[in-house]
Amino acid sequence: MARKKKLHLGAMVHGVGGGWADWRHPDSVPNASTDIDFYKQQAAAAESGKFDFVFVADSVSINKNSSPHYLNRFEPMTILSAIASVTTHIGLVGTVTVSYSEPYTVARQFASLDHISRGRAGWNVVTSWLSGSAANYSKDKHPEHDERYKIAAEHLEVTKGLWDSWEDDAFVYDKESGEFFERDKLHELNHEGEYFKVKGPLNIARSGQGQPVIFQAGSSEAGRNFAAKHAEAIFTYGNFETVKDFYKDIKTRAQSFGRNPDEVLILPGILPLIGESQEAADAKHEELASLVTIEKALHALGRPFNDHDFSVYPLDGPFPDVAHLGAESQKGSSDSIIRLAKQENLTLRQTALRFATPKGEFVGTPKKIADLIETWLEEKASDGFIIQSATPKGLPEFVEKVVPLLQERGIFRSEYEHSTLRGNLGLSVPENRNTANRRQTTTI
Repeated sequence: MARKKKLHLGAMVHGVGGGWADWRHPDSVPNASTDIDFYKQQAAAAESGKFDFVFVADSVSINKNSSPHYLNRFEPMTILSAIASVTTHIGLVGTVTVSYSEPYTVARQFASLDHISRGRAGWNVVTSWLSGSAANYSKDKHPEHDERYKIAAEHLEVTKGLWDSWEDDAFVYDKESGEFFERDKLHELNHEGEYFKVKGPLNIARSGQGQPVIFQAGSSEAGRNFAAKHAEAIFTYGNFETVKDFYKDIKTRAQSFGRNPDEVLILPGILPLIGESQEAADAKHEELASLVTIEKALHALGRPFNDHDFSVYPLDGPFPDVAHLGAESQKGSSDSIIRLAKQENLTLRQTALRFATPKGEFVGTPKKIADLIETWLEEKASDGFIIQSATPKGLPEFVEKVVPLLQERGIFRSEYEHSTLRGNLGLSVPENRNTANRRQTTTI
């Protein structure tokens, strides 16, 4: 028999959910986004289910219409460090923007998290699409879409170079001789580029997994190229056919960049709603959807369009021509919204409600959801999934009712294979670039 492909699972930990009204649900805890016990409980549930990682999202700009979770929440690196102290195997992935951070600081933060967790850190590289971010960082103007990806490429290259400042065996700790480290195994970066000038070296060694795992979520043309060239795990969203096309496209692009497609993992985000019957699961969705007013739906719709105010248009008129706003903001998401509205001739009201209260395919019994997960995996639409939850009970319920079915089918682990995130994702440890140069020089 052919060996079954192995599934990867991550858990997105959103305190009061990712929607605009999840906090109103009877099961929700309104202050969960700043409740350390909530994060510990969710991380413990994910680790008990042998998930590969937990993921904490972020942005650096809010306004009065932002979703409740984004209005009041933890900064990712801080909460992930806290989670590291109460977990042992699960990976810890956090979002940090390249548009409003310095490579040296980011390199130190993630290297520190990697050591604190003993090799379980991952960086979700984002470029920040909300133009309001600039005003929070003493900037007059937010970079344009394609320029943000140019910044990202250089930022990431510098950060990875800093992570290689110390060769793996540089520290000898010889008390008798007094030699703390081998001096020729510490390297300055001396980078001078278009956006950054960084001397180095970094003041922390590499961890057991070499470097933190790079995550990304690009879906525009520039974003796909960046992800295929640099990322080791890529988030996406959509239905089966859309994600299957994305999967094939990214794997093809990765190969064209000289990469092994098997080391570029595609992980769609899903929101499973589980019921003992299809009717019970459908009722869960209807309950959540009933909490979202049209006003909140319009706020939600505005986010991919740079927080545009859609309330100025007739609700039952056609979807307005706002493509130019999305082009410089969250281009991939805004393009898909425009495409859906056009294909189905939706009004603004219909588009907003569809976007704010989506009913995905993963609504049903535990068996139905396990069947869908297996199909997506085997049909090459995904290498795994990011499990999202609207209420605190969502993740534990998935772990309790769906994970055992996946384990029984032999597509998901029963125990962790490795102690590092890179190991559990099946990714190789990157060789230190300075060690590689030394080896090549010696060979010549």
